[in-house]
Amino acid sequence: MIVIGIAGGTGSGKTTVVNKIIDSFPAGEVSVIPQDSYYKDSSHIPPEERSKINFDEPDAIEWTLLVDHLEKLKRGETIEMPTYSYITCTRQPETVTVHPTDVVIVEGILVLTDPVLRNMMDIKCFVDADADDRLIRVIARDCVERGRTPEMVINRYQDVLKPMHMQYIEPSKRFADLIIPQGGTNTVAIALLTDYIDGRLTKLNGRR
Repeated sequence: MIVIGIAGGTGSGKTTVVNKIIDSFPAGEVSVIPQDSYYKDSSHIPPEERSKINFDEPDAIEWTLLVDHLEKLKRGETIEMPTYSYITCTRQPETVTVHPTDVVIVEGILVLTDPVLRNMMDIKCFVDADADDRLIRVIARDCVERGRTPEMVINRYQDVLKPMHMQYIEPSKRFADLIIPQGGTNTVAIALLTDYIDGRLTKLNGRR
């Protein structure tokens, strides 16, 4: 099994990079573990307080569960990955069954900040993008998927996203083996990454 970590700022194009990697390999060969699925449950917090949760700091993530699940996958065990609702800011009762695959991608803004998780990765990537481009994508995404207004998104960007990016996410870039500028549009960098993964799989499994 090859474990790939893909980090980068909110709206940098991580999901596009992940999807292009998945599309480069046979169906069922790549599984994805999103950091967002491992946000700590906030159901015990009054609803009016949940909107104030800082999702962009490492303390918001249940790292021990994420690491435990990745260890199980590496041992060939199936996991039940949690799900999280941004609308209610709570962990959902539904889970997603994830089977061990040749390639596991751990994706999220903070995945390179945790040293235990980082040391489990065979390849560490950081998807880089211009701050203005990221903000435009965040506004479009949060208004459609998370029920926020543009004003709410901009205020949150100024108060939380930008300072947390500078404090935690940007510094984690130094741990990356590969930096992918221009986000998911950088076809050359993505091709280099997929070729490297394919070469590692060939050595591990003797395939292709």
